[in-house]
Amino acid sequence: MSIKETLSADAPADDNPSLRHAVSGMAILAGLLLQIARFADAPFPPDLIGYAFWLAAILLWRDLDPRTRLQAGGLSAVGLTLLMVGHFHYRADIDWSGILNGNTYVVAMLVGVSFLGLIGGRETPGGGRSSAGARGVVNTWLSVHLLGAILNLSSVFMVGDHIKARGGLGMAQILTLNRGLSSAAFWSPFFASMGVAMSVAPGMAYGGILAFGLPLALLSGLLTRFEMPRRYALADIQGFSLSLSSLLMPVAMAALVMLFHYVITPSLSIVSIITFLIPSVALLFTLPRGLAWPVRRTLQHARTRLPAMRGEVTLFLSAGLFTLGLSTFTQAATGNQWVLFDEFGVLEASVSYVAIVVSAVAGLHPIIGVSALASMLDPDTTNHTLLGFVSLAAWAVGAAIGPLSGINLSLQGRYGVNSYHIMKFNIPYALAMSCLVFGAIALLDATL
Repeated sequence: MSIKETLSADAPADDNPSLRHAVSGMAILAGLLLQIARFADAPFPPDLIGYAFWLAAILLWRDLDPRTRLQAGGLSAVGLTLLMVGHFHYRADIDWSGILNGNTYVVAMLVGVSFLGLIGGRETPGGGRSSAGARGVVNTWLSVHLLGAILNLSSVFMVGDHIKARGGLGMAQILTLNRGLSSAAFWSPFFASMGVAMSVAPGMAYGGILAFGLPLALLSGLLTRFEMPRRYALADIQGFSLSLSSLLMPVAMAALVMLFHYVITPSLSIVSIITFLIPSVALLFTLPRGLAWPVRRTLQHARTRLPAMRGEVTLFLSAGLFTLGLSTFTQAATGNQWVLFDEFGVLEASVSYVAIVVSAVAGLHPIIGVSALASMLDPDTTNHTLLGFVSLAAWAVGAAIGPLSGINLSLQGRYGVNSYHIMKFNIPYALAMSCLVFGAIALLDATL
């Protein structure tokens, strides 16, 4: 979400929330606090986390975008149906009280990242300046990519609004914004894609992901740099360039996460560290205004900002229920004997990547393809780093080209560009990036 390429992280916050919105926001906040407490082995049933998040999802259901409602409803219905068939027909043993726990820690991470909004304003990327031509393309891509790796979809609106105010947004700038953000899914630990990848491949090595994901992201920028001047006259097209001071917060956050992961709390996953670290740092920034101020800002954030995250919260929870249902049904129906692939090597990883990207083009969120894939693999025999990389790469390319992806729907809603036009113009990019991904899969498999 999203953080992370998300569906509604930047939906307008309601300054006068209804009681329903306020209760849902407090339920999301409760889910986050419960998840953080679990890191310290607090003595309460972990199912409470899922109940809190699902309560919020139910309360906010009527506010969902119709497309998100259709996908989330379909995933939940299929997941529940498969669970019931598995239990009543195949006698599968199911922990009914825990069926709502799927993807809750990914949702908690997304909620934690949203607290970055407490650190200053999000409307203007301070210290930015205009640029033009091919240099403007590079600067715009870098600005969105570096900010977006931490702030996610907010960075697109920050930079896009700045460019629009100084001459309007053409397709060249739209594509640059699209690729700058979506390519961060290759490597950013703050993206929802990373949280999902770590959930389906908990044993993956982040160092290996970074070694291949970051170069792929940079190649995405390089492709954009050389493609745009060949397709568009860029001399009078505005771009945007960040100042070094604007990068201080993203770089500091990334450094803190790595410090905790490798030195202070090596036993915790990156997703877990982000979940508690970002809210803590954000609240520390508010302390100079008094001890009561962080409490007021947190409550305000819960009542107004968190309900606006309804899209990704609901979709990720529904995908978790779908994954549980599909895996339970598959195991029960086959006696734990059937898996999609006997081994997960270069060919299998490449086919899986293509299937997820194609499903994104067809209008499905990448999490659906990733979840379905993971549920049909044997976690004990599948290389988790390779599976995680496939998930991230398919998410990065699928989000860029998918007409119903969160970023493309957001660009359509904010700037009036048709998301199917974005898909059409991104086809050569997706094909080129896919060739690079296939090469990276082969290299990664050879080094494992």
